[in-house]
Amino acid sequence: MPAVIPERPGGDSATTRVRPAAGHPSRAGLARTVRRAALHIAALTAVQTALMIGLGLLITGPAHGLWPLAHEDAVDERLEAIRTPALTGISFVASEAGNTLTVITITVVVCLGLVLIPHRTRWRETLFLSIGVALQSLVFLFITLAVDRNRPEVDRLDASPPTSSYTSGHTGAATALYAALAVLVLSRARGPWRRIAGYALLLVPLLVAAARLYRGMHHPTDVMGGILNGSLSLLIVGRAVLTRDTQDDDAANVPAAPDASARAGQRRGTAVVVYNPLSADEALLDTVRQGLSRHGYADARLVATTADDPGRGQCAAARDAGAPLIVVCGGDGTVQAAADALADSDVPLVVVPCGTGNLLARNLHLPLSPAKALDSALAGTAHRLDLGRVEGDGIPATHFAAMSGAGLDASVMESTGSRAKAVIGWLAYALAVIRKMRSPRMELTLRLDGEPALRRTARMVLIANVGTIQGGVCLVPAARPDDGLLNLLILDPHGLRGWLRALNTLARKTTSSPAPENKPDGTSAPAGPVEYFDFRQAEVEFDAPQPREADGDPVAAGRVLRAEIRPGALTVMLPSGGN
Repeated sequence: MPAVIPERPGGDSATTRVRPAAGHPSRAGLARTVRRAALHIAALTAVQTALMIGLGLLITGPAHGLWPLAHEDAVDERLEAIRTPALTGISFVASEAGNTLTVITITVVVCLGLVLIPHRTRWRETLFLSIGVALQSLVFLFITLAVDRNRPEVDRLDASPPTSSYTSGHTGAATALYAALAVLVLSRARGPWRRIAGYALLLVPLLVAAARLYRGMHHPTDVMGGILNGSLSLLIVGRAVLTRDTQDDDAANVPAAPDASARAGQRRGTAVVVYNPLSADEALLDTVRQGLSRHGYADARLVATTADDPGRGQCAAARDAGAPLIVVCGGDGTVQAAADALADSDVPLVVVPCGTGNLLARNLHLPLSPAKALDSALAGTAHRLDLGRVEGDGIPATHFAAMSGAGLDASVMESTGSRAKAVIGWLAYALAVIRKMRSPRMELTLRLDGEPALRRTARMVLIANVGTIQGGVCLVPAARPDDGLLNLLILDPHGLRGWLRALNTLARKTTSSPAPENKPDGTSAPAGPVEYFDFRQAEVEFDAPQPREADGDPVAAGRVLRAEIRPGALTVMLPSGGN
């Protein structure tokens, strides 16, 4: 049996400890989970309310006369002109689908049905639906108190309630209710009918929105605001209730491995679990131990990261002691430290995503539920993945698994505190991007694989081993963690038009840049606000020191970044059929 990692001299319990056999999650752990979910919902709801009010004040204020807002009245007038008795009857039925009484009735009936399911109460689904609908209504009330907008100047087919025209309460409530039902049907139901039912439910809010416009009750931006308000409410509640901190329920619902009985008779030794105590609580660690036990690991030694060592030393010690498996519970920083320690070794790594970004887990298509990610990885096979190696002035050579870079992204990482990430998740990064968009442009010299040097200006330089970031945004479409190449993104928009061009390029997921133009002196000019390159070795030299980062963690500012690909340097357990 592989060697067991020894305790540190003196029994330093702050970094290494052995946990007793796992049982059910403690009440204290469950209480922490509930408090954390409530905190996330409250914080993100405050952000949602501020965003919706800000958009309303913009629509009714500075942007009121701009295109297309200046033509909203014309839309309502055209709809009034095409009214017929048949369309009016249909619009009445569609509008009633978003009526307050209809929404409350359906919500109560469905929630009672979920609670009363024999032998399998669906508490999470019940909370998702009920809180999502209630949250939308609460935010709607704050919006109507803060934004005063008159209803369209057309013949209105319904009595006008005293609330503001912005946002459409019917549309928002319908979005929260029917989209929530669609999510539950598509994710929880079985059978060929679920897709038809789910997509039909998603159509209902759009029909309600069209009916409210046809009946003269709202401007187009009012119903768009209602759809956005309802959608944000579901995203907030779904993240907190359905996908975040779900390890307690997931542990009960994860099936035993097909060969669990055989594995129980062939114990695989003691796995090492390196965890970030800020991300992994007692309940999650209990779940990890249970999952490892189901897959034949006799015990798990839990080792906490510290402020001085985010995981590199702990993983190196486990590697040197002959650990058969290392499980990392944390965010991108913890995974990067583990990857650096395990580079060029054969010790398999299991990634249990517990952080804010979880970029490697997202790009490897691992479930973002910790329990499901663990179980699917342990039931899969070992794969060799590439690592990037980066160094520079003030940066000792280190490996990264996802991305490294300088400029805007590094500045965002540097200015986003752990408290903000803990409270509002990846939205903290989005808010930081808005604050940093006007940061000074960088001037740099780029050398790729021995080719002639290129001069560029840039807002951001990103070296990518994977391509997708939070929210499913694909920044570098060609990047793959197993192709023996790294990819470089240079982002350099100039003004509002440049940012729009850049966003359009990123949205189209272009895999290559237009051919760069040659300047009179023979050097290459940038082809546009977004440029892509692939390479094996690169050096980026900035004219002035710049903020830099590796896998989301800020590193020392400086003028040089050197990067190279390390093909197949990391062994990772992935679900069968994965990368």
